[in-house]
Amino acid sequence: MSEPSGTPVRRGPLRRVILAAVGTLSLAVAAVLPANASAPTAPAGWSQVFVDDFTGAAGSGVNTSNWQYDTGTSYPGGAANWGTGEVETMTSSTNNVALDGNGNLLITPRRDASGNWTSGRIETTRTDFQPPAGGKLRVEARLQMPNVTGAAAKGYWPAFWTLGAPYRGNYQNWPSVGELDIMENVQGLNTEWATMHCGTNPGGPCNETSGIGGNTPCAGTTCQAGFHTYAMEWDRSTSPEEIRFYLDGVNFHTVKANQVDATTWANATNHGYFVILNVAMGGGFPDAFGGGPDSGTEPGHPLVVDYVQVLQASGSGTTPPPTGNRDAYSAIQAESYDSQSGTSTEATTDTGGGQDIGSLANGDWALYKGVNFGSTAATQFIGRVASGAASGVSGLVEVRLDNRTSTPIGSFAVGNTGGWQSWRTVPANISGVTGTHDVYLTFTSGQPADFVNVNWFDFGH
Repeated sequence: MSEPSGTPVRRGPLRRVILAAVGTLSLAVAAVLPANASAPTAPAGWSQVFVDDFTGAAGSGVNTSNWQYDTGTSYPGGAANWGTGEVETMTSSTNNVALDGNGNLLITPRRDASGNWTSGRIETTRTDFQPPAGGKLRVEARLQMPNVTGAAAKGYWPAFWTLGAPYRGNYQNWPSVGELDIMENVQGLNTEWATMHCGTNPGGPCNETSGIGGNTPCAGTTCQAGFHTYAMEWDRSTSPEEIRFYLDGVNFHTVKANQVDATTWANATNHGYFVILNVAMGGGFPDAFGGGPDSGTEPGHPLVVDYVQVLQASGSGTTPPPTGNRDAYSAIQAESYDSQSGTSTEATTDTGGGQDIGSLANGDWALYKGVNFGSTAATQFIGRVASGAASGVSGLVEVRLDNRTSTPIGSFAVGNTGGWQSWRTVPANISGVTGTHDVYLTFTSGQPADFVNVNWFDFGH
């Protein structure tokens, strides 16, 4: 995120994705802040080596055993404006960095009467986060982007990222020591970017200052309208070693060691990392998408951080999120079922790639254990579906709780959408649900033919 060379960031153009779907339905999901979801328990084979759930009194600062504040406009002796041309002054004030009393951290940009911006930037006191030999490291956070879009969002640049430990105290050795940007977002766009920085600047094996990056939209709710889970997994159990980036459990970008020379990779990965959360205002990345901030930019919209955790695994442990810790309000990938009958998985051409489940016909079902709805009742079910069924062939996608034979709490009907990869997002009303439940998707039709594919689903208020 912060290129300490002082050279402005030059990201590639925003990928524009056109979704072709016949009669596509759209759903504007209300920006309801769900109840705090604690960091998931580490699954079998993994250990939790760092966690902060940001519990504490409203208006208090962060736990300084876990975090330290970066203040001013640069590191001591480092490049001005944090090396990226951003315009804010970072502070340790609770006006900019504070707990909300509901288990969240708020990092809030402010503008004073003279037009000067302040914001917040914190980094872990620890700098030793790295995978064990032959093992894996996962750095994860559940975040809601500043809930502002359009002209009012000009200049906003929230980020969740990591820097190589040798950078701390040196501030001149970027990018060779490595930077792993797990989540960057600019201008209120419904897009998250993930990037590895390494090598030399400018240019070099890692294409600096752009780095080796990828991007994807937030599905279900936008990045701004709801929480999503952003993660990086650094895997030394594979050959070649690789670093994978995830949004809501979907791997959308991977960097492999053999993409660069061995020396570049070693210099970027032969040490620990520290974790950073911040909201910048202005700089090279926003400049690539229209600039700002300007007089039309609205201050006061926070990056909301539910939790940050770091996990380690020896060997090739199964990728979290683990069974039993699913967030009802983030996209649940259909292929992540715990058990099923009659379904098959296939690659999808839908936005973000990955897999969908298909061959769905009367009597088929899929189970998703431990879906947490929180204390505010969910009243909507949203499914991402496609169908190439023949004329007159249709059926229901139903939601049942805790038992496959329970009465459905809601459903929607679907027929041909224009093809088995012609996706549409379909909302349905459901009976109010709170707490944690096992969720069954069941498929009911009056005839035996396949009638639907499902890519993902989630719930709303």
